[in-house]
This record gives sequence, structure tokens and C-alpha cells, in this order.
Amino acid sequence: MQNMSLTRDSLSEKQWWADRKIALPQYDLDEVSARTAKSPTWLHFGAGNIFRGFVARLQQDLLNQGLADTGIIAADTFDYEIIDRIYRPYDNLTLMADLRADGQVGYEVIASITEARKADPNQPDEMARLEEIVSSPSLQMISFTITEKGYALQDMQGNLLPIVVQDMQTGPSSVHHAMSVVCALMWARFQNGAAPLALASMDNCSHNGQKLQDSILSIAEAWEKNGFVTSDFLAYLKDPKQVAFPWSMIDKITPRPDASVEAMIAKMGVQEMSPFTTSRGTFIAPFVNAEVPQYLVIEDTFPNGRPPLEKAGVYMTDRDTVNASERMKVTTCLNPLHTSLAVFGCLLGYTLISEEMKDPDLVGLITKMGYGEGLPVVDDPKILNPKAFIAEVIEQRLPNPFMPDAPQRIATDTSLKVPIRFGETIKSYIADPNLDVTALTYIPLTIAGWFRYLLGVDDNGNEMSLSSDPLLSTLQQELAGVKFGEPKSVEGQLNGLLANVSLFASDLVACGLAPKIEGMLSEMLVGPGAVRATLQKYVNV
Repeated sequence: MQNMSLTRDSLSEKQWWADRKIALPQYDLDEVSARTAKSPTWLHFGAGNIFRGFVARLQQDLLNQGLADTGIIAADTFDYEIIDRIYRPYDNLTLMADLRADGQVGYEVIASITEARKADPNQPDEMARLEEIVSSPSLQMISFTITEKGYALQDMQGNLLPIVVQDMQTGPSSVHHAMSVVCALMWARFQNGAAPLALASMDNCSHNGQKLQDSILSIAEAWEKNGFVTSDFLAYLKDPKQVAFPWSMIDKITPRPDASVEAMIAKMGVQEMSPFTTSRGTFIAPFVNAEVPQYLVIEDTFPNGRPPLEKAGVYMTDRDTVNASERMKVTTCLNPLHTSLAVFGCLLGYTLISEEMKDPDLVGLITKMGYGEGLPVVDDPKILNPKAFIAEVIEQRLPNPFMPDAPQRIATDTSLKVPIRFGETIKSYIADPNLDVTALTYIPLTIAGWFRYLLGVDDNGNEMSLSSDPLLSTLQQELAGVKFGEPKSVEGQLNGLLANVSLFASDLVACGLAPKIEGMLSEMLVGPGAVRATLQKYVNV
């Protein structure tokens, strides 16, 4: 059997790909690439899996329908090795593997990404090309999937990060933080005609457009104060008719590339598709495997025009509906359940979310959390039904045995997720006089489980590797006095953490949840099997 590489030249062998039921783009790649290079319309920062497997596919759909005639230019601000090893050797193509719940896998070559760039301040040629792209009046949108921490200018204590301080002091000619890079590119656009533009965050975090806007404006205001940019530039950024920051809600589970999918691809004869880990710790492959269900809800504010994304299944709506959709998903109906499974899955030795969904204790935990604690304070977006959304998550999406998603992946950056995934619900309970925040059980149980996880000891008493988290060392220092096998060691150890509003979005000591969390953690410290016993105590009631 002839093997084939994933390159533009290989796509001319249409029958070879058709024999393997791999769908190919239905447009002229050379024409689209040339048109995009000359008159770019869409630039995206964050060249990882959710972009390649979801966002870029939206434009592919429009190109296939003849509803768009340009592609997307991808850029990365964090891991430049992705561009060198995943994009350029494969002519910016991606092999998409749809993991269906019935065990079938659908394949498609995504070709809508026509160019890939490194937003690396140490590579002038790369930055010059990005400046040219962003200065083009044809550009309609810059979108982002850089994770929530990509927007952060401050540390846990609210202090500006040293790299941000440096960028503010040196100005747009010398930038390093992702937000400084974007702000410098917007300064170039302003100086070259000040055409309108939308900066659209598609990251999985609350008020993502606001986070992006606040960070860009903070840097621009510092630059104006230090004499690097003009007040007119600030006015341009603050005028929604010139620069818009639409909010969005995105939802698609895109796990790490899986060995079983790699084997299927190799068996078909597509070569050189093995995953690897970059020097920055990114585990990635030339293919993307993901679930089929997906949701993208975007505030329809694009002052320089936009692709007809609604024709590709995107919900184009107003900010209130986006906010309700995002809050529904992130704070009540999916993300809290995912994080709870991640924490307890790691402690109980699971390596697949789908296997966790065979565990009645864990299914009971997330069911009671979602329906019992989330739905009473859910924001109903109307375009999506919250109860039906939870049902799809618990009954179809998470149990999909062909989704190789791991609790260890979901546990990454948990400290950044906790204030949104749990803190917002806690805030809603505090704010509602008809609800008793101290009656919450499964959210406090998960917080206690997270503290137990941070000890790095599983439920059998064995050492356990922890997923990366920007606050991991800080949190472990705070919990240094808490010991496995010593339930009383938790006494007096948690109040500093639980009172941290940055970490939990509320003061959990002041609202009365601290004693419950402390008690639950104490129960999980008794010895081997204590996590399981504690779960059963609270879930099976």
C-alpha cells in the first residue's frame, strides 16, 4: 500500500484519500492562499488543537460552501515550535479525526489555514509580517484561543507581572507579553489608516472579551502615559465602532492526541503523524482528535465586517445571550462537572474521563452538582436549554468511550478555573436571599477534593504526579501543614486560602463554607480509601 504525507502536493491524489474516506477541501487552495496573503481577513492567535479542530474548520465549511474566499492566518505567542514542526512541514494542513459515540471515526483534511507565523519579538521577520497583516485594511477579525492565563497581566496578589512592567516601560517597539504584542500590532494598524477591527476572544473563560479588552487598554494607557502612543490611539481602541471586543462562549472537548487514533491513521497509510512534546511542554500532533458536539456563541459586533459564521453553525447574537450561554456552560452545566471529575479522577487512579463515567459515585457527584446546585442559579440563554445541555454532557459527551480525554489534562491550571467554575455559583448563592450558600455540598466537596489532590498523594497513599498550574508551588506551600493520614492536621490550615477572593471569587470564610470544606478535607485524610469513603458518604444520601 502506498503511503502518503499530509502536504498540498499529496492532496492532488484525490482517489487515494477518497479510498480511505478522508474528506478533502472543496476549493482551490492556491487561489485561497494567494487571496489571503494579499488581502487577509482573519488572523488567529493560539495555534493549538481547539483552533485547528474547531475554529479553522468553521472557515473551511464556509470555503466549501463558496461563502468565503479567504482563509485564516495562524500565529502563536507562546510555543513557536508548533509553527516549525506542526504547521510548516505539513503546508499548514491538519488531519481532523471526529470521535463519534458509536465508535466510528470521521476524517477530514482542514486546509483553511493558509499561513502560520510566530509572534516572537526575537524574530523581526515574523513580527514584520504580522504587522503587515494587522495593518491591512481588509482584516476583519483577530481571534484568540490562548487560554485564560494568556490575558493575565497580574499575579495572584494583583501585582503586575515583571514582563508586563518591562513592556510598559519600553513601549511598542519592544514587547514580550502576548497582550503587549497585540497592542503593538494595533498601534501599527492605527498608524496605517486606523481601519476598524474586531478582537474576538474564543477562549473558554467568563467575559473573555472583557478580559481581552481590559488587558489591551491597560497596556495602551501605560504607553500613552509614558509617551509611546497618542491619546487618539486610546480613543480608537475605546470606540466600539472602531475596535470591538465581542464576547463568546466556546464548547468542544479536544483531548490530547491519542495513540489509538495515531494507529488508525498510520494503518491507513498517512505517514509522519506521530505526536511529540515541544520544549515548552505542549503535547501535539499533526492530527487533532475531538468529539463531534460543538458550540460557539458570539456577540455580533464586527465593525469591519465578518464571515457569515452563522452558515457554519455559529450562534451570532447579543452580549447578554453570549454571557448567559457562557455562564450556563462554564459556571454550572459543564466546566464545574469536568473539573470535579478531574480532581477525583486523579485521586482515584483514573486515566480516562469516559472510565470515570462508569463509576456510580462520580456520576452521582456531578449529577447532583449539575442539576441540584447549578440549575437553581443558571442563566438561561434561551438559544440553548440548560437542563438538556447537562443531560447531553452527562449521558452522551462525557461517557463517550472513544474520547481519549484524561482527568490529568483537565486538571491543568485548576487554580485559574476554580473562581469561575465554582466561585460564580457560590457568589450567586450568596447574592440570593432565597438560597443558603452553606447548604451547598458538592461544590465544597470538590474544593476539599482539590486541596486533597494538591498534596500529591492518591487515595491509595501513593505519590501522584500533579498537572501543571501557575500557582502549584504557592498552593502547596499554603497546604504544607496538611498531612495524609493525619486528619487533624487540617485544623487552622485553610482559612488563608479560603478567604482569598482571587482564588474563589468570594471569601469562603466570611460566607460560612470554610468549616464544611475543612471537615470534608479532614475526612479525606484519614488514610487509604478515605477519598472514596468521603465521596460515598456525601453522594449516596
